[in-house]
Amino acid sequence: MRWSGQGVAVDDGALPGLQRIGLVRTVRTPQFEGITFHEVLCKTALNKIPAAALLPFRFTVNGYRGCAHACRYCFARPTHEYLEFDPGADFDSQIVVKTNIVDVLRRELRRPSWRREAVALGTSTDPYQRAEGRYGLMPGIIGALADSGTPLSILTKGTLLRRDLDLISNAAQHVSLSVAISLAVGDPDLHRDVEPGTPSPQARLGLITAVREAGLDCHVMVAPVLPHLTDSVDHLDGLLGQIAAAGATGVTVFGLHLRSSTRGVFMSWLARSHPELVMSYRQLYRRGAYLPAEYRDMLHRRVAPLVARHRLTGSHRPFSAPPSPSVAADPEPQPTLF
Repeated sequence: MRWSGQGVAVDDGALPGLQRIGLVRTVRTPQFEGITFHEVLCKTALNKIPAAALLPFRFTVNGYRGCAHACRYCFARPTHEYLEFDPGADFDSQIVVKTNIVDVLRRELRRPSWRREAVALGTSTDPYQRAEGRYGLMPGIIGALADSGTPLSILTKGTLLRRDLDLISNAAQHVSLSVAISLAVGDPDLHRDVEPGTPSPQARLGLITAVREAGLDCHVMVAPVLPHLTDSVDHLDGLLGQIAAAGATGVTVFGLHLRSSTRGVFMSWLARSHPELVMSYRQLYRRGAYLPAEYRDMLHRRVAPLVARHRLTGSHRPFSAPPSPSVAADPEPQPTLF
């Protein structure tokens, strides 16, 4: 690994947006079997997103790199290659933890130049993944943003968010704050195969209800929709019905995109679990990382009446993630927002 020479004062561009990191120690514990934590000191907490990304936020904060959710389709997998980890198994098990991120964030938020622009949490890897149960970074991050008057959004699949609901509800009294839950796979067997480290669909439905009972709106990201696996009317109707019954206030639906090394990881999984679909996926993604316009149009036509039937509405612009610089020539189509 390229840890050598990464003292706190070293600037080698090892991670985009984090110009200086320093390895403090590597940790393995019986409570997190199969996972290695690399504790680092960051010099930057606020990551600025290029204006060309056309996202509804310009800044993100990410306390972790890598994610034990192990979603086969995760777009953030290529970020691990900057540390000379592989984007497959290493992304799922070698978790980088920025242990000093709260102190660094508070320092940055005190700067006179900070204009209190919206900050998105959960755009790179999940802020409420299992590691958060050990390191507890999110209460400090949320508190720092709220104390400074900075609006924020949280996107997660992690039911650990329940722990912080009182804090989040209190912060929402002082700053603009939005919460979104990611839930795209309703089938229990497929969920265990394609998102093996995530809480179950039923657990996330319970989280949606808990967020609503805390007095907060709760948007749901039904994304990514997986062609030929989760895009049927029956699957979408059943999932949207459960999401509505749980109390969600709106949904965003869009299809799978396969950028960079994520494509190889996902296609390897597909070949093992659904070999009959490999040729169909190669055809769908033959021109790049994104589904063709005709598929996106089909998905919109399929989903729109289901969203209307379940009386789900859009409450804000979609949560998204900054595109990789390597795909600048392959711009991401705008997701469908309901």
